[in-house]
Order: sequence, then structure tokens, then C-alpha cells
Amino acid sequence: MSMHFLAEALATPWAMQQERLHAYASVLARRYASGFKAGDHRDDTEYDDAGSPKPKAATQRAGSPRQGAVAVIQVYGPIAQRTSMMNICDGGSSTQAISQALRQANADETISAIVLDIDSPGGSVYGVAELAAEIRASAKPVTAIANSLAASAAYWIGTAASEFYVTPGGEVGSIGVWMAHEDWSKAIAEQGVAVTLISAGKFKVEGNPYEALSDDARSFMQSRTDDYYGAFTRDVAKGRNVSVDQVRAGMGQGRVLGASQAKAENMVDGVMTFDQVIRHVQKSAKPASSRSALGARQREVDILSLE
Repeated sequence: MSMHFLAEALATPWAMQQERLHAYASVLARRYASGFKAGDHRDDTEYDDAGSPKPKAATQRAGSPRQGAVAVIQVYGPIAQRTSMMNICDGGSSTQAISQALRQANADETISAIVLDIDSPGGSVYGVAELAAEIRASAKPVTAIANSLAASAAYWIGTAASEFYVTPGGEVGSIGVWMAHEDWSKAIAEQGVAVTLISAGKFKVEGNPYEALSDDARSFMQSRTDDYYGAFTRDVAKGRNVSVDQVRAGMGQGRVLGASQAKAENMVDGVMTFDQVIRHVQKSAKPASSRSALGARQREVDILSLE
């Protein structure tokens, strides 16, 4: 079971640091091997009336309604599209929950600006382009900070903000997409097991782990990877106001860069601590209305005092 799950995970297009994904996939594989299923509930998960997990993203609020509050949306750990994926591993962020928190902050009239507090190695490409578009279209200014890591999909999300900073000891980058195919045919044969795939559809079992990867399957997987890489680099170019060629020829070319080098490569707007970013955003933010569109009872946020 774990071998099959790992092969499936690696065959998904990932915008994530390669070494982190292997560790992440291993955790998921162990949980599946022990009988944990995607639908199993964690103790800290809330569910709606239909039994679906409610999207959650940690949100903090800096300042006061009189000043114009700053909503801080935490983007921590591996990124996946659905909240349910986060239920089978030890934490992480979903694009679904980040989107909901962004909409909540935009609807709250006491909030003047939004900060994405990012500490993530990246994750699945699914849902990332859509979230980036939503961040760019935000009615309120969005500032991102790599505190301390914004790699791959997390960097993709960060570049959609109007401003992007990194902490002095932080890192950003890993611009790229990758997939993997594992050929388990020899290992299975040595165990005396023969696998026969029964399928309908010419390419239905293409890329399966029970045989070597064919040239056609390799070409198709490469084309999918190239498509996502194209979307990734186009969004980074748009966010950093540079050409796609500049993104592909520079900016680490798949590597993660430290703060000073990232600034030199125009991957971020500056180097600041988290507190400095909050103060910068508060100074720039326009005063907000004292009325809240959501109401105090509906807002599940922590009050972060920086004074």
C-alpha cells in the first residue's frame, strides 16, 4: 500500500523542494499503511453539516479598527489544494483555506491591508495558479513575507502579492516543477509477483509503476511538467515585473537563494523582519471603517499586539 501511494504521489506535478516531498510522501505512505484514510477525522478538524471539513487558515489581526487593522494569513508547511489533504499529515496549508481567509479579510471593513506570512517548502501545483490570481485581484493591498522559507509553490503564491519581502535569515526560490516515475517491476518480480493490468482506454495505465516508463509516457509527463513550469514562470514574471526569460535564466534556476542574493536577483522587494513588515504595512495602509462586515461573533481571529 505504501509503495503504491508513494508512486502516485511522485507522479503528481509538484512545485515543491524535491527533498521535502520525499519526506512528506513517506509520512503519508506510513499513515495509509497503518490504515489511516483520507476521510478519517483529526481531533482538531471542524466539519460542516454535510460532513466536509471546513477550510481553515490561521489568521491574526494587527492594530485596531481605529488605525486600520492588518490581517495576517499564515501559509505554513506543505501546500495542497484541499483541506482534506491536510487531515492525513502533520499540518500544512491548503489553497482553499488561504482563499477563504483572503476573502474574509477583504470583506471585513475594519481591515485595511493583508499580510501573507509564509514559511513553506511548496507543494502540489493544483490550485496555486488560481490562488495567485485571486491574490492579485484582492481589493485590499497584499504584502507577502518569506518568514523564513518561500520555496516553489509558496514562492509562486508570494510573488502574486503587491510587495514581497524575506527575513534576513530567510530563503526564497526553487522556481520549477517536477514529477517522478518509479519502476518497481524488477523488485516485484524478485518477490515472485506478476502484475497484470486490466484497463480500457489507450493511455489509462500509462506511467504505472509495474513496468519501465515508455518514451511516449515520458514525453507526456514532460509536457505536463513544462505546462505547469510555463504557468509558474509567467506568474513570477508578472509579479516581479520582469520578462519570462529573465525568470528562467536567473532567479536561481530551481535553486533556493538566501536573502541578499534573492534581493540582488529581484526575487523580492527587500529584506525585513516580520515586525518590520507589519509596521511598514500599517504605515502604508489607509484607515479602515470601524464597522465590520462579518461581525465579531463570526470572526475567529487572534489579536496580535505589536505596540
